[in-house]
Amino acid sequence: MTSATKPPARSRRARKEATQARILEVARLHFERDGYESASIRAVAAESEVATGTVLLHFADKRGLLHAALYEDLERAIARCLAIKPQGSLLARLCAVARPFYAYYDERPKLSRTLLRESLFADDPWKERFNQQVLRVTTHVGMLAVQAKSDGELAATVDSQVLSAAWAAFYYLALIAWANGGVADPLALFKVLMAQHLREA
Repeated sequence: MTSATKPPARSRRARKEATQARILEVARLHFERDGYESASIRAVAAESEVATGTVLLHFADKRGLLHAALYEDLERAIARCLAIKPQGSLLARLCAVARPFYAYYDERPKLSRTLLRESLFADDPWKERFNQQVLRVTTHVGMLAVQAKSDGELAATVDSQVLSAAWAAFYYLALIAWANGGVADPLALFKVLMAQHLREA
């Protein structure tokens, strides 16, 4: 094939992205249906109608496939939370940031424990990618705190970064409690913890 007849780079990239998207969608179904341990690269490849080597070309191994699926799902949840127009009290706005993430995990409860373990203790490069996602969300929370101080809803002496850290701590505490079966509604627990923190701030 000459350079004149090679498919455009954009077409190749589009096909690659479409293949990755198809593999990830099938992988999500397998992880949720069969569990992480029982799901196999071979079965994902067969249902995606690609060779096993093609899956491994895009994703290093099964853990990389899980990380990629989780990362993309969290990206969509982040986009939803950042697109929400701030409304109501500061507590309501902070709960609105957490809600899309809790909803995501609630949609796939069987897989949530594995997803949490793998994202919290991932190796690089996924560790850094997940950390960057957390930073984007906590930065947004910090901006909400700054606005609340400007509006007089929050004392000017409150440290916005500390409030962001508290948001993250309460978010994960409630999420892990839910994953372990300790609470039925993580958002309700998060709201109680956050409300108490704001009263004491």
